[in-house]
Amino acid sequence: MPCCVVMGVAGCGKSTVGRRVGEIVGARYRDGDDLHPPANIAKMSAGTPLTDEDRWPWLDLVGVALRDASMPVLVGCSALKRKYRDRIREAAGRPVVFLHLAGSREVIEGRMSARDGHFMPVSLLDSQFAALEPLEPDEDGFSVDIAGSFEDVVAEAARRLVKEKAWSAEGQG
Repeated sequence: MPCCVVMGVAGCGKSTVGRRVGEIVGARYRDGDDLHPPANIAKMSAGTPLTDEDRWPWLDLVGVALRDASMPVLVGCSALKRKYRDRIREAAGRPVVFLHLAGSREVIEGRMSARDGHFMPVSLLDSQFAALEPLEPDEDGFSVDIAGSFEDVVAEAARRLVKEKAWSAEGQG
């Protein structure tokens, strides 16, 4: 059963791109933010970056969501560091593809400033970029530049999942 983590810093479009790519490739999208314990949400809402100790239980839940999926699934999760991606892979117990939505700080700050109702403040964006470790050559995954239109980003992400990662396109349309 294919599974993918849609990763990147806050504001890169994990949820919106992930949902639409899921529709195209016939996969369920699950927002990793929904798996955070309330204490993590409170901490981030207050502008305090999470520690690794805060993240471990959350990353384990992301991996379990991938492991327990009964259909192809995409989960949105920042997965900024290699050790976080390794933790997710371990908890999933199966191959995981990582789709990195990559963009400049300026593009992402503009998008974060325009959104309403999200707990992650723009003030934490610098800590997100400081923590970001790009995918390494031995990791199964790829990056898509988010500077283009939403439609172009989604099309590229879906195309690469289907072509390069052998996902079906049964939900395409």
